Amino acid sequence: MIIAGIILIPVVVINTMLLVVVLPPKTNVEIKGDFPDPFIFNNGTAVETVHDWQMRREEIKEMILDIQYGHPPARPDALNVTNISSVTRPDGSIFSTVILTVIPSNITPSSSFNFTLDLYVPPGIGPFPAIVKVSKDGTGSQEPNNSTITSHGYIYACYHHTDLDPDKSGIVGVAQAAYPSHDWATLMVWAWGAMRVADYLLEEPWVSAPDGVPPVKDDALIVCGHSRRGKTALIAAAFDERFDMVDCNGGCAGGAGSYLVLGPGAESLKDITAQNRFHYWFHENFSMYAGREDELPFDQHFMRALVAPRIMLTTDGIDDEWANPIGVQAVYEAAQPVFDFLNESQHNAIHYRPGDHGYIEEDFSTLLNLSSHLLLGNASATGDFYMTPFDIDFPIPYESPA
Repeated sequence: MIIAGIILIPVVVINTMLLVVVLPPKTNVEIKGDFPDPFIFNNGTAVETVHDWQMRREEIKEMILDIQYGHPPARPDALNVTNISSVTRPDGSIFSTVILTVIPSNITPSSSFNFTLDLYVPPGIGPFPAIVKVSKDGTGSQEPNNSTITSHGYIYACYHHTDLDPDKSGIVGVAQAAYPSHDWATLMVWAWGAMRVADYLLEEPWVSAPDGVPPVKDDALIVCGHSRRGKTALIAAAFDERFDMVDCNGGCAGGAGSYLVLGPGAESLKDITAQNRFHYWFHENFSMYAGREDELPFDQHFMRALVAPRIMLTTDGIDDEWANPIGVQAVYEAAQPVFDFLNESQHNAIHYRPGDHGYIEEDFSTLLNLSSHLLLGNASATGDFYMTPFDIDFPIPYESPA
């Protein structure tokens, strides 16, 4: 039932054995408007072909950069890589501390700046699939998973995103200082850092790495992150097609959660862009849509759609109300027609687990199992990758073009 934009539905309780959700009565879900149609160009014409979609995709990217995240610079003229230490661990994997030196322009190399990468490489000769993670392993509410990941035969590259931007209001980080003409906000700065890690791992021609590059499987590069870093991972994958898969874990508003569909206790656009909170993560124009979300020309299903037809995964705790698990499912369903249109329906994935805000072993297991199944072609890799526990008719007024 809908009353003045409020849907009365049950609260979620999850059965951990069957992953079935039972919904007790009367929890309010706020719906602010219909999801915008990703298949309609700004001039009102419709996407009919895959070529049309590629043009529409560029239009969507520019719209989101203009309003939400700001415009990043192109890749730097050069990226120098220095391995400052390496240790062989008891399991045969190698842990290295690597410094990435970004040189925006070869004309003025003194404007360079550094950030640190923690690199875990499994034993063997490779090539290996690789996971780029936003932030150090095991920080905050994130369980350390480097041994699990290397034991599955993956490279694990965790970069220190706050080297690029300190995550403090009113402070200009080294990346923004080096590119003063760009309007990119903090989340985009961090995502741009993930792209530079991809430069290194994929051995792009502008990278100088005298100590060599780990043997990466170039069609199995994953980016992931939790909370604000989950937002960052999604941005990196949406705007850099070299990432073959992304896991946005507990991404909340500005990540995989909806601005238009808010479950009880969910973070809203107004919450996240408040002056005493995280307005600096976003373009300065974005906060004007607080309370006017129905006027936004996009919701975060457009970000999921930018990842298509590559692999888009969200992992969330069912009890993490602030991260808006109901709105995450809404965004997942609203993006599905794009994946269907591009003939990669299974590449749009979503998983819920019992619990609250965190990046825990079950989340990483889901990532690894889905990667093994879809990226590496392991038919025996299984998991529940398409969970829709909330029985709600979300306002999705469009379908995939024929």
